[in-house]
Amino acid sequence: MSSQKSSQSIIQSLITSARSLHPSTRINLCKNLVTAIFSLHTVSGQHFDMALNSNMEKIILKFPLILLALHIQSGELSDSPVLEIVEAPKPEVVEFNNTIYATCDVTPVPNLTASQPQIFGRVLFKQVFPNGTLAVKINLHGLPADDQQVRAIHIHQYGDLSQGCVTAGPHYNPREVDHPGHPGDLGNFVSEQGVIRRFQMLPEAKLFGGQSVLGRAVVVHEKEDDLGMGSDEESKRSGNAGKRIAGCVIGITTPRLWQKTEGLPGEEAEEKLEEQKK
Repeated sequence: MSSQKSSQSIIQSLITSARSLHPSTRINLCKNLVTAIFSLHTVSGQHFDMALNSNMEKIILKFPLILLALHIQSGELSDSPVLEIVEAPKPEVVEFNNTIYATCDVTPVPNLTASQPQIFGRVLFKQVFPNGTLAVKINLHGLPADDQQVRAIHIHQYGDLSQGCVTAGPHYNPREVDHPGHPGDLGNFVSEQGVIRRFQMLPEAKLFGGQSVLGRAVVVHEKEDDLGMGSDEESKRSGNAGKRIAGCVIGITTPRLWQKTEGLPGEEAEEKLEEQKK
């Protein structure tokens, strides 16, 4: 009984302390605690690799939920779904220093006309668990050396390329907003000497949680994205980017491909900005 009272007293003290925290501090602490708890659990292969009695373990497990409950109660909850905050990391995340990597090998769709380019290449993704910004490396080739056509690249809802990219569905749009507010709107690209090479950040897209882009499709379009500025409804849906001429399905991978692909335009500057935010 005394042990139970002691536990309740500790929990009450934690609640009192948590109430005084700024909302952003509270939710970040919640995320970090969840990450630490699941990391310890996964690495040790046991409940915890620490000498804690059962009551203390229960308190540690409850604290992130206390923080989350207070955050909801205060009305400060962000747009992110609650379940994303408490998601356990995949085994690959723990294996690779709390980072997940994904790859997507681009190939042309079947039955292209002679005037359309045969685009091959790879799109790579990297994100630190649980709330790092998604980084993307795009490396495509097969375009004419003198090609000046601006082409759009988007993430589409389904990883189904059974009928080319037609079966990939619409843009991935979990929040049901107008284009270009979709999390996988990578933007417009112009090739140089037949190659598209770019590093960029996708702040709204994730490899974690219920709105992960894993298993979805990257699609290269034949034309420029009008960024929702067109006069028709299709502009608000897809940017009038035209036919889907190449694509791939995003799948989890090791860091090897990411580490092999270095020196893309924009990479160094973007990574410095990310470091400054930490």
